[in-house]
Amino acid sequence: MDDEQLHRYSRQILLPEIDVAGQERLLRARVLIVGAGGLGSPVALYLAGSGVGQLLINDFDRVDISNIHRQILHGTSDIGLKKTDSAAVTLRELNPHCHVITLDGQLDDDALPATLADVDLVIDACDNFPTRFRINTACAKARKPLVSGAVIRMEGQASVFRHDSGDSPCFECLYSRHDQEDQRGGCSDQGILAPVAGIIGAIMATEAIKVLLNLPGTLAGRLLLLNASDMSFKTLKLRRDPACPVCAQ
Repeated sequence: MDDEQLHRYSRQILLPEIDVAGQERLLRARVLIVGAGGLGSPVALYLAGSGVGQLLINDFDRVDISNIHRQILHGTSDIGLKKTDSAAVTLRELNPHCHVITLDGQLDDDALPATLADVDLVIDACDNFPTRFRINTACAKARKPLVSGAVIRMEGQASVFRHDSGDSPCFECLYSRHDQEDQRGGCSDQGILAPVAGIIGAIMATEAIKVLLNLPGTLAGRLLLLNASDMSFKTLKLRRDPACPVCAQ
């Protein structure tokens, strides 16, 4: 680190859990964020601000005026732009030391393995079950840790799936793809309170940093649930499904 970086991250370096060694580890880290929307926005902003060296931002959508209230990577002047392009401009302005790589379009089963090969961590910030299942399966095959979150209305959840450890439950232990058709729809028809995405996104960014630094106390094996209507949190213990088609093999 140079003097400018030492000053930029000085308040974080003061933490004994991080120190200079931890900060240097973050600067070397590569993280894939799938989704540059309500969850991906706060995750990307906090990871870039915290000094993660390289962020790969994947999204296939363009900025719409209905996104702005919660997708804080984007502004009114970005309406119509690719979300990846808008995100890159915002993140580079926040931290020019963060190398931002944009990945437009959906990452299919052929593209995911090559993309995961060189990353340290994956963030699932998408908004549909088929993509979540595909990411989980790819992370299991590549043995990459996965941080996942979801929000709807005034509710949210977050968890960590340690595919790199070999003994952690995975996303499909929690949700079976045969039972989940996402019939509730998404924010477009169910609604979302904007700060709920910020709360869960900040939790996901925190968990990502803890995983990258190998800190204890992550949400691995646990599901954190938020009900913002009464601002209550609940944590459920997750167990591996011995019949899981992804992680039991």
